[in-house]
Amino acid sequence: MPVLPLIRLHANDNVLIAREPLALGQSLPELGLRVRAQVPAGHKIAACRIERDTPVRKYDTIIGMAERDIEAGEHVHSHNLKLVDFYRDPGFCEDVRAVDFVPEAERASFMGYVRADGSVGTRNFVGLLSSVNCSATVINQIAAHFTPERLAAFPNVDGVVAFAQTSGCGMSSPSEHFDVLRRTLAGYARHPNLAGVLIVGLGCERNQVSALVESQGLTPGAHVRTLVMQDEGGTRATIAAGVRAIEAMLPDANAAVRQKVSASHIKVGLECGGSDGFSGITANPALGAAMDLLVRHGGTAILSETPEIHGVEYMLTRRAVTREVGEKLLARLAWWDRYTQGHNAQFNGVVGHGNQQGGLANIFEKSLGSAMKGGTTPLQAVYEYAQPIDTSGFVFMDSPGYDPVAVTGQIASGANLICFTTGRGSMFGSKPAPTMKLASNTAMYTRLVEDMDVNCGQVLDGDLSVAQMGEAIFEHILAAASGERTKSELLGLGDHEFVPWHIGIVS
Repeated sequence: MPVLPLIRLHANDNVLIAREPLALGQSLPELGLRVRAQVPAGHKIAACRIERDTPVRKYDTIIGMAERDIEAGEHVHSHNLKLVDFYRDPGFCEDVRAVDFVPEAERASFMGYVRADGSVGTRNFVGLLSSVNCSATVINQIAAHFTPERLAAFPNVDGVVAFAQTSGCGMSSPSEHFDVLRRTLAGYARHPNLAGVLIVGLGCERNQVSALVESQGLTPGAHVRTLVMQDEGGTRATIAAGVRAIEAMLPDANAAVRQKVSASHIKVGLECGGSDGFSGITANPALGAAMDLLVRHGGTAILSETPEIHGVEYMLTRRAVTREVGEKLLARLAWWDRYTQGHNAQFNGVVGHGNQQGGLANIFEKSLGSAMKGGTTPLQAVYEYAQPIDTSGFVFMDSPGYDPVAVTGQIASGANLICFTTGRGSMFGSKPAPTMKLASNTAMYTRLVEDMDVNCGQVLDGDLSVAQMGEAIFEHILAAASGERTKSELLGLGDHEFVPWHIGIVS
């Protein structure tokens, strides 16, 4: 059966998606249309005449209003589509459907690192954290000491990695910003992908190491060690002391071995970046299908990027297990509305250059695809940024849409693997939880194959259904969780992508 050049996503839609570039004047007799402009792949054309100030529908969802009369076959994009906010009934809990859990004895498994507290890691790093930017160079130099040659004697250790950051002082204290930073650092310190951590401070910063450890309930000892530069005798002395501290941790870290555990221990952070018009047709719904499988096997799927559910939040509130969960999500969106007022932020409707080039006209259209990553199971809980996730199933963690910040929060919350969909081609990676990248289209996957793990363009090409693609992604997740290196790991990405969310002022 021939593949048509245009995709109809829903019978009620008045736009179609170009599967391939369309030429001005091109005849589409099977659809009774003639193209009235040059239209790039992934962009929209009008399926019928759309009158001015009437809704434009994609996936039977309003993505804006026609700014003028639009004739059938015209290119529909930001030049003739205006974003108009409207009431969206949250319909709390109306679409909750019971999960068909796989019996525990039949659940998928992977090879993971079981930690003393019962959590399970997918990697086995030793980490360094800076309480303040003033100790960032020191932790980087300590990590640099542990070259592959020096780690050869510890084959079970994935590496020594420094998580340097740019805050910790010159900030309001107490404040939300201060709390978020401490929560993020503590989330990494207790992360199951880290066999041990060394926290290094300067000594005079607001984010004092001792107070950080105490306030976050961390227990100093063999797993969590600390150094203060002013107490150690300065830069050179602290680096030497840090090297000795890591050397003392390595034997215990190397003693960890992978063992077979249930897939219920997998927590996947869901991310998208460089989205295009195909993201909501292939990669995002396929990842959502994989997350439905993961939840059925007892695992956890973490949707984030709060600005990128703006306009389709009702799709999540309708799946909330309680009204309280749904209202908590709406409260975070209301916070973002206040936070972004007066600024040219994505939350206010404008999407990035790459999204525009890829066929996404505004934040409602982008959100429509972004929310699909979470699948269809009930929304169990809503968390603030970097809060420990203690509920299995599909959950939401508040975060910006900026990829490094969102992923940093997800990892701090406990994600031990990241799945990242992209249409334009993101080159992102993360540690200690690895990132697996999913391409929305075959052309980009082929061009950037060294960076892409999964080609979801197979859905667009007609080779696999969304459900089949979801099953393939789930198998990739199990393999990556068991130690198979992702493309970003093979490229060495992740050392500089630790970016805690800066909310407050710098003084």
